[in-house]
Amino acid sequence: QVQLVESGGGSVQAGGSLRLSCAGSGYTYGRTCMGWFRQVPGKEREGVAAIHRFGPSIYYAESVKGRFTISLDNAKNMVYLQMNSLKPEDNAMYYCAASSSTCRWVDFGTWGQGTQVTVSS
Repeated sequence: QVQLVESGGGSVQAGGSLRLSCAGSGYTYGRTCMGWFRQVPGKEREGVAAIHRFGPSIYYAESVKGRFTISLDNAKNMVYLQMNSLKPEDNAMYYCAASSSTCRWVDFGTWGQGTQVTVSS
């Protein structure tokens, strides 16, 4: 069973940067796509970024394009989310996720426990 553990969240002022990390353990080979999602209270969880583990495909939500960068290190079972030019609307709990099929948001079914990102104006 795959386990995902996020780290790197925290508080930052608008315009600042944070780097989230996600460590995967267990049977990670069957997980073909890794991603990051975020959720604020009262709203649905939304996809932020996704990256195929065995190909060049990378996807971003429109709201983070040009500011966030997803990357991975398959040898270390790590996935990262570099977040630059952070805005107050980026405030959310961020979740690492894995999919055993495609990189469509709906196909992600394995989740970490989340790490909080707080951006102050």
